[in-house]
Amino acid sequence: MNAVTPKRFTIAEYHQLIELGFLTEANHIELIRGELIQMTAKGTPHTVCSSILCRQLDRLLGDGAVIRGQDPITLPNQSEPEPDVVIARGRDEDYLAHHPYPEDILLVIEISDKTLDYDQTTKLSLYAEAGISHYWIVNLPARQLERHNQPYQNAQNKFSYLSKQISLSNQSVAIPGFKDALLDLNRLFQKGTCE
Repeated sequence: MNAVTPKRFTIAEYHQLIELGFLTEANHIELIRGELIQMTAKGTPHTVCSSILCRQLDRLLGDGAVIRGQDPITLPNQSEPEPDVVIARGRDEDYLAHHPYPEDILLVIEISDKTLDYDQTTKLSLYAEAGISHYWIVNLPARQLERHNQPYQNAQNKFSYLSKQISLSNQSVAIPGFKDALLDLNRLFQKGTCE
């Protein structure tokens, strides 16, 4: 008796599907652990928060880092997710040959409203497994920032983060790798962006 299993793709096969035109930006697909996953459409609050966040980060960090919005990163677990925001080392030109790898990444941020459970479980485990040091979730419904760091693997071979800190909308937080750069959370959780 044969078991039915899904076809898993390597990153190379995924790139080939894109190059051949089988997958386009309009498909809103990302590769997660070898599976093609349809991304959820982003609502207005998510889009506004993303825009405000990227603008703030650009002002705070300038040319001190690469700020990527909804662009792919390449992970060793056959994944190429497209986080809402990534802060990577170096300059934009450093990523002409490839998307940022875990060792290039200072911070991954997901903005969550409809995808909150997915971002707190699947994405959290994915980023921890890849060794991403800092993972933040902008939790729009709760109006708080969840900051995860120190990835680890437990005895059951599950990946997570040892540390989780909650910051409220009236606080400011330091950006990893830039202790003097404080992100004003009040700007992210403005009245209209969380309803």
